[in-house]
Amino acid sequence: MAGFGYRNTGRVDLRAVPHPAVTLVLDWGNGPLLVESGSGSQQHGALVAGLAPDAVRVQGENIECVQVRVSPAVAHAVLGVSPAELDHAVVGLDELWGRDATRIREQLGETRSWEGRFALTDVLLARRYEPRLSVDPEVAWTWDRIINSRGCVRIDELAVKIGWSRKRLWSRFRSQIGLSTKRAAKLVRFDHAAHRLAAGEPPARVAAEAGYADQSHLHRDVLAFSTVTPGTVADEPWLAVDDIAWGTFVQDQRR
Repeated sequence: MAGFGYRNTGRVDLRAVPHPAVTLVLDWGNGPLLVESGSGSQQHGALVAGLAPDAVRVQGENIECVQVRVSPAVAHAVLGVSPAELDHAVVGLDELWGRDATRIREQLGETRSWEGRFALTDVLLARRYEPRLSVDPEVAWTWDRIINSRGCVRIDELAVKIGWSRKRLWSRFRSQIGLSTKRAAKLVRFDHAAHRLAAGEPPARVAAEAGYADQSHLHRDVLAFSTVTPGTVADEPWLAVDDIAWGTFVQDQRR
């Protein structure tokens, strides 16, 4: 898991890019944090976002929050909801954790340092961890291979290595991770390419080195996941929890 802390004293109105993780946001700021999905549903405050939610927009002002990216292989055990149950949606934490969500918000607001907030978040997630909700070891291994290969791996070869049929791997992976193996690989490959593009690398080089058939293939994937073209990715301020941060956010802390 990766954790990041944010403070913003102005107005925020940004699109969020899909990322190969389930996202937990714990807020305690004075201003409301509003997240709107492509379906039109809205969530205020603390939330959990599933894998690759569609057209998410983040709005608010005077926002303070901790954001944690959780591997979908451990999301069910840690958060109490599987990525498949989330089905790419954004869900209010109150719906999942009830009064616990309010209590953690209050405790974060009373904590004065980022180190203390991260420690508090660690304790919370450790306390909620439920091993019996872990995914199959074969599914976790497959996810790790997709991540480590940056989405450039043959799924049928992974199935052979774990001793499963391709159909069984597809079924178990989809039911526990929330995406098909093919879609997961595409998401991971896009994430790697998007970061290289945002760092200023030319699209032709990224396409050639990131596993795309050609530059048109890269263009289609970037447009499908982010609604912008490879040439304009570097101008988009939505790589919020990475070294290239949102321009309107102060990224106070990361770990």
